[in-house]
Amino acid sequence: MKELLEFLARALVDDPDQVVVTQVEGERSVILQLKVSPEDTGKVIGKNGRIAHALRTVIKAVATKEGKSVIVEILD
Repeated sequence: MKELLEFLARALVDDPDQVVVTQVEGERSVILQLKVSPEDTGKVIGKNGRIAHALRTVIKAVATKEGKSVIVEILD
């Protein structure tokens, strides 16, 4: 899941070297924290949050298939 989120985010931004995905394991869930450069934050969120919602949907689908719960956070 972490690698997929990183791959998708790198495809969206102008500066792919600034993309960092941190995985935090919880008892029942996994938290993926996505950090991009400040100039690319809008590209990852999208108009009205559509791209962020799409990213979360894809990652949640993969997590469900693996029997896990996942939360995707986009950090500043």
